[in-house]
Amino acid sequence: MRFHWDWMEPVMPVPYVPTLGPVHPDDPIPDLFEAVVMHAGTGTFLPHDKDSRWADRKTEHVLVDAVEHGQRQTLIPTLVERGSGTVKVYVYGCAPDSLSAGADLARKLAPAHGAAQTRVVWFLDAGQPEAYTRGVRVQLKDFTNGPGESPRGQVLEYKQLPDPGPFAVFADLMAEHGFTFLYDQLRAGTVGPVLTVLANGCVAGAIGPMETMPDAAGKPRLLPQYFGVRPEFRGRGYGRDLWRAAMRWGHQHGAAYQLLQTEVGGAADRLCAAEGLASLGFVNQREA
Repeated sequence: MRFHWDWMEPVMPVPYVPTLGPVHPDDPIPDLFEAVVMHAGTGTFLPHDKDSRWADRKTEHVLVDAVEHGQRQTLIPTLVERGSGTVKVYVYGCAPDSLSAGADLARKLAPAHGAAQTRVVWFLDAGQPEAYTRGVRVQLKDFTNGPGESPRGQVLEYKQLPDPGPFAVFADLMAEHGFTFLYDQLRAGTVGPVLTVLANGCVAGAIGPMETMPDAAGKPRLLPQYFGVRPEFRGRGYGRDLWRAAMRWGHQHGAAYQLLQTEVGGAADRLCAAEGLASLGFVNQREA
């Protein structure tokens, strides 16, 4: 199918493509929508899909036959083939009943595709009050004017640590933030550098892996990272040091920008705002 872009553009407050996530506003967004539809169900990754670094197969795809595309709203359902399965419906629309229509579609499709869970995803522009949000803010770091300020404290790459033992402890304590998985990838040598800060002989925080990938327009972008500081070391500036070191790494390795999704009101959200990132809007979701 083909999307009418004069219908889509007015109801897309955030540059966000189903199955790909947030994209740069200058990306060829209409082409990306067509591409995710064309690749639906193949299990293959688009060349610029950031998820390709973590898996051999694409596990979310558009349910093309169930797309509802109209002048006032477009509903794009996807199937996530992980765990017990999830049907998501991405809602692009301004009609009063757009969200309820998206939720109804998700509940209708889930049994037919053997999915135990349903989600509805919708978007708000950057000017909306945070009280209306139920998700994340999409933020843009532009490296055009340089990486920003330098970290105040020492930041070391994982391979520079005198002993990997403290990182193993850190990874275990921060497992819910994905660091156990990241540590496994580090030991397997399958990911880029991870930056760390030390305090009292402990790894207090880390950010990584540091990697770039061309976007759909061919511009190199710094990919999202796992990022965390142990609770007992928060409030000391370690997170800011890690962030600034990561931005310097991205700039030095030719990245044009980075896109992030930060929990509204969370520590990373506040840090990005303080560091001058541009908000591109909000991505919200809930159970359908």
